[in-house]
Amino acid sequence: MTEMEERIAHMTRTLDELSDVVGRQQGEIDQLTRRVQMLMQREGEREAASGNGVAMGDDQPPPHW
Repeated sequence: MTEMEERIAHMTRTLDELSDVVGRQQGEIDQLTRRVQMLMQREGEREAASGNGVAMGDDQPPPHW
């Protein structure tokens, strides 16, 4: 019985550690998603202002599709 309790305690600790990792990764993913959106917007504005290229929104496929 003691062995089972030790294994459960170990598994619980591992699960908590993994949960923390997933939480940090989700925060990083959210931050990177915001940065990519900001860069896409800036690039679209830059292309629209310069008149070179086709300004695309997130929902439009590239012109060669």
